[in-house]
Amino acid sequence: MLSSVIVVLMLLSCTCGENPAIQVVLNNKGLQYGKHAAAGWIQEKLEHITLPDIPGKVKIIFGTIDYTLTGVTILKCDFPEPSVEFLQDVPGFKASISGLSIALKGGWQTRFGIIHDGGTFNMAIFNVDVASVVHLGKDADGHPSVATNSCNAEIGNVDITFHGGASWIINPFVSHFKGRIRNEIQEKICPAVTESIESFENHLKAMNVSFDVDQVLSLDLPLTSEPVIEASSLNLGLKGEFYSIKTHKEPPFESQPFTMPEQPGYMLSVGMSDFTLNTASYGYYSADLLHVLITDSMIPPCSPVHLNTSSMGKFIPQLSKLFPDLLMNLMVYAKEAPEFTFKPNALTVDIKVIVKASAIAPNATQIPLFTLDVDSEFSSKLLIDGGSVKGSVTMNNLTLTLVASEVGSFKTDGLQNLAKMGVELILVKVQAILKNGIILPRLKHAQLVNSVLKMEEGFIAVFSDVEVFLTHRIFN
Repeated sequence: MLSSVIVVLMLLSCTCGENPAIQVVLNNKGLQYGKHAAAGWIQEKLEHITLPDIPGKVKIIFGTIDYTLTGVTILKCDFPEPSVEFLQDVPGFKASISGLSIALKGGWQTRFGIIHDGGTFNMAIFNVDVASVVHLGKDADGHPSVATNSCNAEIGNVDITFHGGASWIINPFVSHFKGRIRNEIQEKICPAVTESIESFENHLKAMNVSFDVDQVLSLDLPLTSEPVIEASSLNLGLKGEFYSIKTHKEPPFESQPFTMPEQPGYMLSVGMSDFTLNTASYGYYSADLLHVLITDSMIPPCSPVHLNTSSMGKFIPQLSKLFPDLLMNLMVYAKEAPEFTFKPNALTVDIKVIVKASAIAPNATQIPLFTLDVDSEFSSKLLIDGGSVKGSVTMNNLTLTLVASEVGSFKTDGLQNLAKMGVELILVKVQAILKNGIILPRLKHAQLVNSVLKMEEGFIAVFSDVEVFLTHRIFN
């Protein structure tokens, strides 16, 4: 039962070397919630648990009796509140239960020479104390690791009454061997705790610390260092770096350190630096995917401006004279990877692209016309409201510069205003999405509640409470 408490606490956690781009902090409030969640779940499920058989031997006046207690189920449990605390010196945490009492029932079988007998029994176990210290660390591949540092178990007393069979012979001798039964049970407690922790350790080793997000990007999430245990918190530092599956090329920038603000009023804090977003951006860029061909068919029929030399001649007069009545297209591609920057209360993104305009001759030949540099900057304010991320987006700047032309020099003011109008139309759709909100993802066994989002210099942080949904499968 204590092992189940420990597993829940480790699930809440698991979430000096390389700077982590993502930090996950479990505060003492979250640790105590995990304790309560596990205790409540265990109390509810105890009546459905069948305990392992308890074999043993006991010497009485007539000789040695081999016995087995089978089909042991729990009738009633006085389950005291567990105690949990972070330990900085281990590092890890300590979980303990003191004063646990259980009423059990089951069947008994005995063998005394050639005599076999059986029946039922009732047992009461009083004042069970269990304390386990769990070490938290990381393995060579960056998986979280757990191990039993120490375990102590003690049972105060055991009362047992046998029914059926030759129980009238056995009951008078209970006082002679109930101590042996108590020791048999007591000796099994810590191995059971250790076995549960080892099982969870095997699960952690099997977890992926790198996985494909889509057909383009993979995300690396190994621990960058040992967990940092403070008196009232646990901090896990994760690499948080995206890669192009195609190139797996390292970005030309490094993760910078950041310090998570202390928020003891929340169970969980998660921080992410702008490095993570920028590695995703660089992953798409290095895979040569940040480009698009814009054709006239992509422009709504009701638009007053179309991609042809006649319509664009309003902005570049010589265009319609040199190449009358020809369709055009625009090849737009990133000059460099878009750069994301977290600032206090805002996220900005700088996008630099090159636009190559061409006319399409009657024989489908591409006729180069001109090349533009487009520098733009956008900022976004985000918040969490009602379990959804909401916000707004603003265009701070959009500048067009003519870098080459096959049709002669021309002013870009008109095209720049046209580009701004087009971008503003796109932002209207983005604003509608952000106004309605993007629902926060729900984890497999937990959900974030009472969440708050803050943007600071270089990183974004979410502070939240957690609701854990426990199932028997978690403890298998």
